Amino acid sequence: MRITVPATSANIGPGFDSVGVALSKYLYIDILEPADQWAIEHNLEYVPSDQNNLLIKTALKVCKNLQPHRLKMTSDIPLARGLGSSSSVIVAGIELANQLGNLQLTKEEKLTIATEIEGHPDNVAPAIYGNLVISSYVNKKVAAVVADFPETGFLAFIPNYPLRTSESRGVLPSQLSAKKAVAASSIANVAVAALLKGDIETAGKAIESDMFHEPFRQKLVQEFYPIKQIGHEEGAYATYLSGAGPTVMVLAAKEKLESISEKITALQLDGSLHVLEVDQEGIQIQS
Repeated sequence: MRITVPATSANIGPGFDSVGVALSKYLYIDILEPADQWAIEHNLEYVPSDQNNLLIKTALKVCKNLQPHRLKMTSDIPLARGLGSSSSVIVAGIELANQLGNLQLTKEEKLTIATEIEGHPDNVAPAIYGNLVISSYVNKKVAAVVADFPETGFLAFIPNYPLRTSESRGVLPSQLSAKKAVAASSIANVAVAALLKGDIETAGKAIESDMFHEPFRQKLVQEFYPIKQIGHEEGAYATYLSGAGPTVMVLAAKEKLESISEKITALQLDGSLHVLEVDQEGIQIQS
């Protein structure tokens, strides 16, 4: 049996901790034979291969009496780059428990469990549902709306260095004034409304006007400003920090991605470029 979970790009400008989209990089978990102890084959640095792995810890939180198995973990979602690597493992761990424990969890139940573990739903929701998901987590209750993302290309510049979420959150202010909070919320409202309407041009302007987190985090990612400048020169819809960073995401018409890629490549930045698609399926199970 194979569990497949997509990468995710969260926040998308002002949708802080609440807006995310599933994208075409993947975590694969192959469930192999039963064993006396949990064992996970993988080639990921600094990731445990036993019951201390986040995948197993998550599964055992959901169902503590699972039969141990030998597992194989393969991922092209880079760690600590703002593409939901830990969220994908949490979602896969819940599904591992669901399958081995025959729990028959609904997507809504999976989302509630995943959000309780992760702390917010912006990454785990699209990993479960696919597509664009706008969600909230207030008073331990999760709400989520799933929609199609407007037609656009995604170009991800993934730097060759990690940026831990804890470090990225450390630069955020502890509070905003009422006036600034109203302004920031109005921008977020327009971004979400435009995304749901399919108006990517209006959405792009709002995405680039975020006041919640990007103004504070951009200084942690030196590649952001030159890439954003190229986006403006080439008529991209928006450039934003994916999740907590450091991945820089450019939204642009698909026919413009090649020229944007060429200009970013010419900067000789330390990282890699990836053209991505929206994943419309979310988590998948293959027998």
